[in-house]
This record gives sequence, C-alpha cells and structure tokens, in this order.
Amino acid sequence: MAELRLQTSAGGRISKEAFSLATLRQSVAGQGLAWLDIVNPDEEIRNFLLDDCGFDELAVEDTSGHTANTVQKFDNHRFVVIKARDDDKNRLDTEPVAIFLQEKLMITVRHTKIPALKVFSKRLLRADAEDIEIGVDYLLYEILDSIADDWASRLANYSDELDTLEFRVFDPSTRYENMLEDLHLLKQRLREVSKSVESLHSACIRLLRPGERLVNEKSITHFTDLQNLVTTLVKRTNNYSLGANSTRDTYLTNANLKLAESNKRLTEVMTTLAIIGAIMLPLTLIAGIFGMNTDLPFDASTRSGFWVIMSLMIAFGLSMIAYFWRRGWFREPGE
Repeated sequence: MAELRLQTSAGGRISKEAFSLATLRQSVAGQGLAWLDIVNPDEEIRNFLLDDCGFDELAVEDTSGHTANTVQKFDNHRFVVIKARDDDKNRLDTEPVAIFLQEKLMITVRHTKIPALKVFSKRLLRADAEDIEIGVDYLLYEILDSIADDWASRLANYSDELDTLEFRVFDPSTRYENMLEDLHLLKQRLREVSKSVESLHSACIRLLRPGERLVNEKSITHFTDLQNLVTTLVKRTNNYSLGANSTRDTYLTNANLKLAESNKRLTEVMTTLAIIGAIMLPLTLIAGIFGMNTDLPFDASTRSGFWVIMSLMIAFGLSMIAYFWRRGWFREPGE
C-alpha cells in the first residue's frame, strides 16, 4: 500500500487523516507551496496521477520502477527523474526519485527511504516569503540541493578514507589486512556517487539550457549556484576515483615488488644449495670409489693413500668452484 505525506509552506505537515487524494487540491488551497510525497505507488496512485492530475502517461509509467534520468516539459506539468542515496545502512546504493511539478504543487514518487528528503522537509518549514514567491521552482531547487548536499558530506568522508588507504599503502612498518578489498569497496561507492551527481549535473544543464529554460527567471540564480555545486561534486568524484585507481595500482606494484624480492631471496638460497650439492657430488663419488671392498691401484689404507684421496677431492672441488666462478654463479645479476 502506498504511503502519503503532505506538507505545505504555510501550514507545515498535514496529517494523513486530514486529506485524501480526492480532496488534495482543497487541502492545499491557500497554503502556499505544497509537497506531496508518495512512497511505493500502487494502482490507485497511478490513476490519481493520470486522471486527477492529468500527467503524461509515459511519465507516470516511469514512476513504477527504475528509469533513466530525465527532465521533460509537458503542457500542464514538468517531470524530472533524479538518482539519490537511499537509506540502506549496509550498502551504498542510489534509487530514482520522480518529481512532478504543476502550478504550486510538487509531487515526488519513490520506492525507498531517501535521507535527503528529510532534509528537504526541514528546509521547507524554514522557507520565508521571498522563497515562496519564487514558486514551485523553489521546491525543485531545494530538493535537488538537498540531494547534492547529502553527497557533499559523503564525499568528505570518502576523501578521508582515501587518505587513510594511501597512508597504509606507503607504511612499511605495519601489515594491513583487506587493503585491496577496502579500495574496491571505495571505488564501488564512488561509482554510486557518480550515478547521482551526474544525473544532477545533467538536470541542471537541461533546466538552464539557453533558449528553453525550464525554470522561471526568479530561480535562475538558485539553479546556477546549484549547477556550480554539482559541477564541483562531479570533479571531486572523478578525482577521488582516479586517486583510488592510483592507490590500488601502487598497492599492487608494492605487492609485486615484495613478491619479486622474496623470489630473489629464494632463488639465492636455491642457487647456494645447488652449488654445494654440485661440489659435494664428485667428492662423494671419489669417497665411494675408494671405500669399495676391492683392490685399488695403491694402498689407500696408508697415510700417503689418504692424502692422495684428499688431493683428488680438493682438486675436483677447486676446479668446480673455478668453473662456477667463470660462469658467473657467484656474482649478483647485472654485475
């Protein structure tokens, strides 16, 4: 079942019992600007938007689920779709908010909780006469600005998180777990931010396009300031995304360097063992030959026989060391 919330600039929030869709126009008459917020629209809401409000059928269909960002002008209303951050505590995600503007009424249609709308509600309560004089465009400006401000605070947190990750990458004194996962999660969040701020940026450009502006003259300054803010958010998001990519590449490079150093040390150990084994092999062969229970060309049991065997071993050992030296096995690579 759909949830409804009605708020006006003059009377504040109107209780659910004090109005219905059929009496909406009468309920907001003389109350200044009005905002009707609809959560989880059903068939009754669809009929209300089509029949009572006279909104475009395709625009109403776009409120039924995920739709592309858009800014459109029809004969009796304007239609805007923007992505905003939802209220999911476990995962950052963006959801579309459909906005209808007609005379002094703004209708928002959504399928989940949007924190920025709570901020917008408080701003509407503080609106003064000068703001109200701008008309329904003031409501559109404030809701878009609330979404932009919501991302501005988030980006400040992501900037601090990126600084921390960069410090960890270049901190050799401590081993940090899940570095790659944290960088990947940050990039996912920045992609979600980009979806929303890019939609805001496109909407501002469309609303302020010369020759066919979709907002009145009194609100031009407001939307120009909003466009400047959103442009800054787009640049910050792109910069942080590039920074996350650079930090990830640096982390992988450091990991590869450490792996290469480890492999180098292992290679040195294996080379040393191979050299020792190669030297000992002929010595073992000589010892085995002269240790056989058979007659030898000379008496190996005497002191002179012992020194003959030792001389052979030393000669073989030195000759192999000389051979390995000439092959460069004892020198560092590149020398």
